[in-house]
Amino acid sequence: MKDTYIYFFEGKLYINLTNKCSNDCTFCLRNNMKGIDGNNLWLSREGTKEEIVDLISEVKDKFADAVFCGYGESTYRLDDMLYIADRLKAMGKRTRLDTNGLGSLINGRDIVPELVGKIDCASVSLNEYNAQKYDEVSRSVYGEKAFDAMLEFSRECVKAGIDVLLTVVDVIPNADIIKCREIAERLGARFRVRSYIQ
Repeated sequence: MKDTYIYFFEGKLYINLTNKCSNDCTFCLRNNMKGIDGNNLWLSREGTKEEIVDLISEVKDKFADAVFCGYGESTYRLDDMLYIADRLKAMGKRTRLDTNGLGSLINGRDIVPELVGKIDCASVSLNEYNAQKYDEVSRSVYGEKAFDAMLEFSRECVKAGIDVLLTVVDVIPNADIIKCREIAERLGARFRVRSYIQ
């Protein structure tokens, strides 16, 4: 079976760069599904940036919005992601990064300045309202320090003029969701509660 590097979902083009992720979230689709909407998102190998741009070019008239989101954390392939984002912007497309917000930790530097002009929206998995609860849900390789790193990434994106959407999944208590909404408000980000898919 061919690897799925791009796929359509709800009218948007999705780009599946990698299966690597620094988190092992309890609610992640990866835990019980091969993919979404009939697309197997597990990769036998990562596609090159050129391969992916070629695939996008073949369908460029079929979408307005492109989302970096697959079965891994796209910022593990930051340079390739930015190369592809540049090509998408040249096509006049809107771009979104669905992320765990740990790209700066992963790359060992503040990556937000590199996203400016290439990523229009960053949808960041907030998951919980404090470091301990976040770690229980996200099970990050970075432990509890991941929470503050994710918030810092989100804060810097807001400052840089990137549209930030903080998300939680509706598996956490409503009281926690309220506290998460307050965090988003303090940061100047939008907030959304996502439905758990299984």
